[in-house]
Amino acid sequence: MLGGRGVVIVVADARDLERVDRALTDALGDGLHVALNAALGPAERYRRFLAASRHRVPVVVGTRAAMWAPVAELGLVIIWDDGDDVHAEPRAPYPHARDVLLTRARLADCAALVAGFARTGEGQLLLETGWAREIAADRGVRRARSPLIMPTGDDSQLARDPGAVVARLPSVAWQAARQALQAGAPVLVQVPRRGYLPSVACAECRTPARCPHCSGPLGLQGARDVPVCHWCGRAAAAWECPVCHDRRLRASVIGARRTAEEMGRAFSGFPVRTSGRDEILTTVAAGPALVVATPGAEPVADGGYGAVLLLDTWALLSRADLRAAEETMRRWLNAAALARPASDGGRVVVVADGSLAPVQALLRWDPGWFAARELAERRDLGFPPAARMASVTGVTAAVNELLGLARLPEGSEVLGPVPAGEEQERMLLRVARSKAADLAHALHEAAGVRSARKASLPVRIQVDPADLF
Repeated sequence: MLGGRGVVIVVADARDLERVDRALTDALGDGLHVALNAALGPAERYRRFLAASRHRVPVVVGTRAAMWAPVAELGLVIIWDDGDDVHAEPRAPYPHARDVLLTRARLADCAALVAGFARTGEGQLLLETGWAREIAADRGVRRARSPLIMPTGDDSQLARDPGAVVARLPSVAWQAARQALQAGAPVLVQVPRRGYLPSVACAECRTPARCPHCSGPLGLQGARDVPVCHWCGRAAAAWECPVCHDRRLRASVIGARRTAEEMGRAFSGFPVRTSGRDEILTTVAAGPALVVATPGAEPVADGGYGAVLLLDTWALLSRADLRAAEETMRRWLNAAALARPASDGGRVVVVADGSLAPVQALLRWDPGWFAARELAERRDLGFPPAARMASVTGVTAAVNELLGLARLPEGSEVLGPVPAGEEQERMLLRVARSKAADLAHALHEAAGVRSARKASLPVRIQVDPADLF
């Protein structure tokens, strides 16, 4: 900005935007930046857009839509936490904020900064191809600023607590929380699932509880509630196990509200607060309190958390998703970054085996090593970002018609079809990165022909979709 050029900053959500807005006001003063947020209302949002388009302010910060902000003499583009799925536009043509900003940086011949606590495979590819350079603190600074991170299930812990390998809250996590609360610091508990008991099963034979009407999964919304189907919303007060005919239920997955209830009993005398979809807390005071939050809804504590507990890690690591490990790493690091440094008593307890690669990366606070490992595996398997893939989704006749019209580049692989919802199928097309433009052009051309013919059956085309599997 001192050189007379503009800056565009894109963050994931309104809470990040509010913090960056305050920081820019403190650093630059009033009148030198605008924050674009849909919550402003159309009139105020348009007023700020005009201030940017008429070049009255050199800095624009906002959520995903700010990637298109008209800034004069663009000198720097910044995206924070590019692994967050909210950076991907859910409407056609499905652009990702990172890709748009990097394209603008290239066209404007300006600098680009991809920042965050974690690193995505796409970010690692920028480094390995020489497009970008790494900016990271050295090992000494990281050791001084990071909290003490401890896994569960180590030999020494098992010798003291044999049940730690199966306990939801092992003794090492309980002790870390207790010590932080007694020292007057808040404690953050990250739980992957919201609700009370989002999944239940038969208490006798462990058969998952299903709705007798639509076979959807049953869950409990409170301790005294009857099970309710997540699909059709019907109550199943008279549920009976179809295998053993038992009527008792047990928890399969424990949500944030039930966790808060259990924490309240385990640490009586300390307030318990929840942060999730129903109510997201922005900040919490520095006093002793338990904060149970789902990933992405963790509030910032004044002075940092004395302890951060990462529970139910299996729910994140076992998801059937190409980016499951990468997303787990991102969520863990974002939560761990809210803890105090180890020198101030900050502790992070991850309830997982210390030999797992994401846990090892967390212990060393080394997201670069983990991203390089993930990228190498995807390169061996031919998955994005090492290769480029496009998905074509629709009814069978429409998908076949489009693929019949598309002049796919040489060497294209066609994978599928696989079911993709009611009466729809999905085909995947894979090419080398050097032929990504040819694949996109072929699909665009085929879609144009179908449009000219006024085809009645829609087809959804996405390149490198976030939900690939």
